[in-house]
Amino acid sequence: MLRSLDIRDMLIIDRLDLTFQPGLNALTGETGAGKSILLDSLGFVLGWRGRAELVRSGADQGEVTAVFDLPAGHAAHAVLAEAGIPASDELILRRINTADGRKTAWINDRRCSGEVLRSLSDTLVELHGQHDDRGLLNARGHRALLDEYGQLGALRADVRAAWGARQAAAKALASAETALEAIRSEEEFLRHAVGEMRALAPEPGEDAELDARRRLMQAAERVRSDIAKAAEALGGQGAEGAAGDALRWLEDAAAQVKGQLDAPIAALGRALVELDEAARGVDECVEALAFNPAELEDTEERLFAIRALARKHGVGPDELGDFATNLERRLAALDAGDAQIEALRGELKRAGKAYDDAAAALGAARAEAAGRLDAAVMAELAPLKMERAVFETTMTETAPGPDGIDEVAFRVATNPGAPSGPLAKIASGGELSRFLLALKVCLTGAQPGLTMIFDEIDRGVGGATADAVGRRLADLARGGQVLVVTHSPQVAALAAHHWRVEKRVEDGMTLSTVTPLGAPDRVDEIARMLSGDTITPAARAAAEALMAG
Repeated sequence: MLRSLDIRDMLIIDRLDLTFQPGLNALTGETGAGKSILLDSLGFVLGWRGRAELVRSGADQGEVTAVFDLPAGHAAHAVLAEAGIPASDELILRRINTADGRKTAWINDRRCSGEVLRSLSDTLVELHGQHDDRGLLNARGHRALLDEYGQLGALRADVRAAWGARQAAAKALASAETALEAIRSEEEFLRHAVGEMRALAPEPGEDAELDARRRLMQAAERVRSDIAKAAEALGGQGAEGAAGDALRWLEDAAAQVKGQLDAPIAALGRALVELDEAARGVDECVEALAFNPAELEDTEERLFAIRALARKHGVGPDELGDFATNLERRLAALDAGDAQIEALRGELKRAGKAYDDAAAALGAARAEAAGRLDAAVMAELAPLKMERAVFETTMTETAPGPDGIDEVAFRVATNPGAPSGPLAKIASGGELSRFLLALKVCLTGAQPGLTMIFDEIDRGVGGATADAVGRRLADLARGGQVLVVTHSPQVAALAAHHWRVEKRVEDGMTLSTVTPLGAPDRVDEIARMLSGDTITPAARAAAEALMAG
């Protein structure tokens, strides 16, 4: 509930402190007195988008502070929690607008954005009135209003999830079809290239290994004869044999020279060991250099084939393996493409059925809610002196989307048998006001902690009809809070609290003031509304009669 509104230097208001009460609060005054400025100021502190120039002429900045009572469980608590702002049973909103257009806002002394203010305002205030076309007269918003009335949020979430899954399945199928089509265009190349790769079967590092082997075989012919001669010179017919003979001769003579040959014999033994090791190494090298001339030809042929294939595909020889793997993968995707496409089509079909089922369930729930809404609005129209009017929520099928397949529109007929049509085209000004009131009452319901503001909702009506509008507003205000800006004495007379808005001129500057009215002043104000500037005894008597009910 809105408890107070403090306005400083906004438009033609220099300073204004208003304290509101539960029940029906009426604001009256002559046209142009500044009643709409109060709503502009409240809208400003709630983050609504409105006038650009709000600061009073000559002031550095304008400021509005609004205080709301916030009971436990109020929807605003969730908004505050998400924004990280501490909450209590009192909510203080403050917003400043400087003369150069900069805006700054606080919630409970915490800086906040206009977006957070707007999110809060949806839980705090509901505005109905002359400029209430956005939700009710615009058919594009009717579906959302019906869903809110029918509390169909869960079903709508199911439809949106199913729509997302269907879109994802369609996207996956389209992507797979595009990819398959691209691969099909190179099928001949893929099959030929994979065949080449499979036939050659290059191994990682094979190019370097073949090159080293080729070089070795090429060099073998030049060095093998020298190495063979060295092997012969070291072997039994060469140095090793001669050293062995020398050792035997020395050993035979050693006994005759009493130890003088011990050192030479030992050295020669060691030399024989080293000669044997050298001979074995040389023999191994000779064997390693032995090759079949055809092997050199085969090695060169494979080496040149690997390098030629690498040049053909623009990769390094050592990259042929990875390249071949990629070709195999693409060919496998081509071969498995039809099966994959078929599987994805099945997924899309299942996702489509799930969406259709969810959309049908939402549509059925909307139809049921539409029937309840029609009955509720019709019940509201009777006390508003429109018992012969007809209100209908129509549903037609539209293209599938995230919110289902239903197009919803509110249509009215002012008399039985007359053709129905959109609210704005069929209803006159007074009828439109009452339709809006009835519809808003039904759509808003008994939402707790919501301040409802009606801006001249009674325009175009008078007499018994205005009295019916006032009584419905008074009924709506029981247990809650309703603020009504009105020119109707019948409506003002039914208010529990009454303020008069008027203009005054001080030092050549026009200012707007708001005065709370006690019982005698209320009589005068309602009499003025009945008779004009001149308040007659008859007008006062009529005002007292209206207030007496």
